[in-house]
Amino acid sequence: MRIDTHWFVHAFAHRAHRDDVVSSPGTAVGASVLLLLLSIAAVARAAAPGGTVGLGKVLATQDGGQIFGFDINQFGDDGVLASAQTRVNGVLVSVETFDQNSGQITRSFKRELGNRNEYAVDGIFAGDVALITHYVTPNGTIFAQRFYDVMNPVTAQRFTGRWTPPLKDIDVLMAGTDQSAADAVLFAIDLKKRDRPHLLVSNIAANTFSNDIPLDPGLFGPANGVHLAQYTAANQAVLALSPDAGTVRGAAPLIVQVDLSTGAMSQFKGFNNGFFHSGFVNGLTVDPNTGVAATTTELNSQVEFYDLSTQTGIAAVQLPCTNDTDQINSGSNIAVDPVNKLFLVTDYLYCDGSQGSAIVVYDEAGNFVETITGFNFAIGEPAPVLNPSKRMGWAFSGPEGFSQLQQFFY
Repeated sequence: MRIDTHWFVHAFAHRAHRDDVVSSPGTAVGASVLLLLLSIAAVARAAAPGGTVGLGKVLATQDGGQIFGFDINQFGDDGVLASAQTRVNGVLVSVETFDQNSGQITRSFKRELGNRNEYAVDGIFAGDVALITHYVTPNGTIFAQRFYDVMNPVTAQRFTGRWTPPLKDIDVLMAGTDQSAADAVLFAIDLKKRDRPHLLVSNIAANTFSNDIPLDPGLFGPANGVHLAQYTAANQAVLALSPDAGTVRGAAPLIVQVDLSTGAMSQFKGFNNGFFHSGFVNGLTVDPNTGVAATTTELNSQVEFYDLSTQTGIAAVQLPCTNDTDQINSGSNIAVDPVNKLFLVTDYLYCDGSQGSAIVVYDEAGNFVETITGFNFAIGEPAPVLNPSKRMGWAFSGPEGFSQLQQFFY
């Protein structure tokens, strides 16, 4: 199953659900036995400092609103989210900071009721600096203008300045997740020029821009389901996409590497396994130090691993309880733990669904590590956000839905 969700907040405005192929019935005969053995191994293994592998606390927004983007400091204890809910007399919005250990809201600010202002979290970047999109809808129109507020740092619990990109009317859809990188890479569309895509290279804290790289809208447009990651050690952006819009039995995914200094690009074809082939790329992440990339694909329920330094495949593996003609059980987005060298795949419908949604963990060689079950994910679940030193993460959508986040340990 396929839905595009860049931090989920942009899904309602920009993307649409796609479900092209009915998944094939049946699973491998030995899958249940294998799953039992893997589950026993996962239970026996304990996470590092935070606690036992499994679910932790549930965070609810202070005002009960739906969450529109969130992130945590990968090297600290703080986090930030944006919230909104429809009331009789308008939309109640807020930006809220939280403690990632206790799961408690530490401050709610920019709390406003009306039809003019809304907020969305784009991410936390180097130095615990958060970027927040501020949507302002002028009177007499339904089309919002976008401004970009900065929290430098998040622990200030307030906006401290503005981020002013060189393109005047853009929508930031994706951003690299390496908080150790001084310069972040962001994927944005130019709203005044038919949504032409760009890569912006920026020091968010300093509000400086070292490059603006225009992208081919025919290749990197919304129909091809583009995903973004950052390979910091090579100073590259990495893009993964389906060049034929996820056509059944269609072309192989493309992995595109972009030099952030020169804009030069190189590309190679990914795995394209299964009777229906791979379809859309559902998720992408990259270890920013080793250059190992991982993707999930739609029509075959596989997770693929690549060595970007040699542009070669490492492995393509099936998610638990799947075969290479499954679609409904395909993985969604992926997070990377570059300290412990792990990839965490969100799985909306894990196995038969009796254990809820799951996060399936692999190492950088594509070896299965563990499964964490009991989540309540959305279709096309965004990648969880991780604090590697704590072996802790937070995932979107708790037991009661989109107004909650779920803590977990791995």
